[in-house]
Amino acid sequence: MSEAKTVRVWEIDFARGIALVLMVVFHFLFDLKEFYGYPVQYNSGIYFYIGKVSAVLFIIISAISASFSRSNTRRALRILMAAGIITLVSHLYASNFGIKFGILHFLGTSILLYPLVRNLNKYILFLLGTIIIIGGRYLAQVPVQNNYLFLFNLTTGNWVSADYYPLFPWFGVFIYGVSLGKLFYPRKRSLFRFNLQRNFFALIGRHTLSVYLLHQPLLLLVLKIYTRLVS
Repeated sequence: MSEAKTVRVWEIDFARGIALVLMVVFHFLFDLKEFYGYPVQYNSGIYFYIGKVSAVLFIIISAISASFSRSNTRRALRILMAAGIITLVSHLYASNFGIKFGILHFLGTSILLYPLVRNLNKYILFLLGTIIIIGGRYLAQVPVQNNYLFLFNLTTGNWVSADYYPLFPWFGVFIYGVSLGKLFYPRKRSLFRFNLQRNFFALIGRHTLSVYLLHQPLLLLVLKIYTRLVS
């Protein structure tokens, strides 16, 4: 989830760092509710939007970064390998919350699909993204007999994935990001004359994948130690 090392645009790192912090907050609330029974309603209100804002930021930034990367295939495969580890570990830890196609699965797949939309006009991209987002809402309501087409938001009532970002509608958001990249970063340079690369958000934003992989085990460890101490 980071662009090639030879090109760094500080505001992209900064925004990615903000997305990371929001994600950690959301996952902390999720863990409190699902694993320790605290009465936290993360599926509504401000907590729900914290999670969604984090996801939208990740998706848009990943799409913009695709135009900076010298090897999107390598980048996508690295993300998908990390996604596979998360699938395995999440099913071993709690099979009823196992992640089958979460944000990392989605991002890796979308980056592989990036060449299909890379050369489209930014206005056509915006229109296509809108169609996919609207189509995704309708697909979710289509009754199906199995979960084979889960990539397209076609699932049965027994489908379970603690983190789920199907291509429809979320690839539409990714396409918005591609369009924004063409609009704001045609020369692949920062929009600002000043540089705020040396700050906490930009720092963690440069190491997104590592933070993503480590934060949930650390959160669960901290919560486990805390509950042992207060019980």
